[in-house]
Order: sequence, then C-alpha cells, then structure tokens
Amino acid sequence: MAEQVYMDIPAVKNIANTLGKVSDTLKTVNKTLEALANILKTTAFVGLVGGAVVLRVIETVKPYIKRMADSCAELKKDVMESVTAFERGDAQGATRFY
Repeated sequence: MAEQVYMDIPAVKNIANTLGKVSDTLKTVNKTLEALANILKTTAFVGLVGGAVVLRVIETVKPYIKRMADSCAELKKDVMESVTAFERGDAQGATRFY
C-alpha cells in the first residue's frame, strides 16, 4: 500500500509567516540594540561607568539575537519551499524537511 502524504497548506503557510514576523521583530531588536550600543559607547567615553557595563551586556547579547533572526528567516524560506514542493506534487521533495 502506498504511503499518502498530507499537508494542511494554510496552517503551514501560517507557520512560515509567523517565522517571518519573528525574524522581522528580532531584526528590529538587533537594530535597536546597535543604536543603544552606539549611544552607550559615547557615554562610556565621557565617563559613565554604568553605560560601559550595559554596553558590554548589549554587545554580548546582540550576536545571538542576529543569529536567531537569520535562522527564523531561513526557516520561513525552507517551510515555504516545502509547501511549494507539496503543491506541485513532489511528496519526496528536495527540500530541507524530507
């Protein structure tokens, strides 16, 4: 008996769109942290020690947020490619998820 593959296409597209929104939000957070870091670099130069500490925290966290944003964007692309493959009848697919 042949295996049958089923996909709830609207639900999977919704997942992809949610991943895209998460990616966009994280990119905005990353840009905000970058702006804050630039402000804190200026204040640290003037002598605000607390600003230097917060700057260190921001510069530590920022790469992780960027990596998560990039991963969500990539996952959105991969999910949409799997939907496209399914829609064209490619149950095996050369997509990342098979």
